[in-house]
Amino acid sequence: MALYSDIVMDHFRNPRNVGVIQDADGVGEVGNAKCGDIMKIYLKIQDDKIEDVKFETFGCGSAIASSSMATEMIKGQPLSQALSLTNRAVAEALDGLPAHKLHCSVLAEEAIKSAIKDYYDKNGIAYDKKDFPDCESCAHGCEIDH
Repeated sequence: MALYSDIVMDHFRNPRNVGVIQDADGVGEVGNAKCGDIMKIYLKIQDDKIEDVKFETFGCGSAIASSSMATEMIKGQPLSQALSLTNRAVAEALDGLPAHKLHCSVLAEEAIKSAIKDYYDKNGIAYDKKDFPDCESCAHGCEIDH
């Protein structure tokens, strides 16, 4: 059996939504010092929906594929649905990741949540803090750029 699924390889070789949104409404950046992966997510939001999403990822193929898949999954979705995206859903959509690469799907989830939190903070929108990870509760040692 191959280490990576065809879907992972496709999103690694042909990542979707790569780039920067210069006038982004929300930006989230997370990184994992242990593995060196860094993800930055940019959101353009209109009427509580993600109108556009872009990412920049420095990291392994699994990190790039996870970023690409996660952005595809939230594009056009209401913020509430994007907030409910889990790393498990990203990994399943990729047809699985090796156990030692699952942290990449976690980073994708956390980068999206960080970008949404940034949007809420910039616009004075109230939110439940339990919906957003923080460095103390981070399971894998990420460093979230608040």
